[in-house]
Amino acid sequence: MTSDLRVAPGTLLASAPNLLDPNFMHTVSLMCEHGEAGAYGLVLNKPSSLTLDRLLPEHPILGAHPLPVFWGGPVGNDTLQILHRYPDVITGGFEVAEGLVLGGDLDEVAALFETGPVEAAMQGVRFVLGYAGWGAGQLERELAGGSWLPLPLDAELLFEGGAGSEHDQSAIWRKALRALGEDGVGLGELPPDIGWN
Repeated sequence: MTSDLRVAPGTLLASAPNLLDPNFMHTVSLMCEHGEAGAYGLVLNKPSSLTLDRLLPEHPILGAHPLPVFWGGPVGNDTLQILHRYPDVITGGFEVAEGLVLGGDLDEVAALFETGPVEAAMQGVRFVLGYAGWGAGQLERELAGGSWLPLPLDAELLFEGGAGSEHDQSAIWRKALRALGEDGVGLGELPPDIGWN
């Protein structure tokens, strides 16, 4: 496969309506890295069954907040990752796209919760368990087959459905598809399998 099917970091991938894999059906993923050796990204609209207080009960600040923790994919589900929009406040991590950072100091993240309303802090922070990984050439083949629909980064969409708001995985996925323009408007209403009609 040629590199023209590679997805730049910061690109969003909306799953196509006919992608039936239960891990990725109606998901929106953030591409973090895509090269010859494979690809790595985070599903960002699928809540896990855990909340932050249950995941980090010993943490003096974060252990007091029942905030949503999202499921980033089927790989490394014992690894907590932090995606945020506070590069001037939280050190560490790497910039996936301008102003959007993956990783950082957990205590500096916690400090955000002490300086203002939790809901305001969560508009720019997402806690994610696990990630989506593709082997060499795998994502290129899936892109060529139409399983994924690349979209430009929309940071507001990434953090939608966090603390203080009701999360609706399919609604966020449909909103991402609408960003494709006219072509995407009807995609969100298609059944996953045309035999369901």
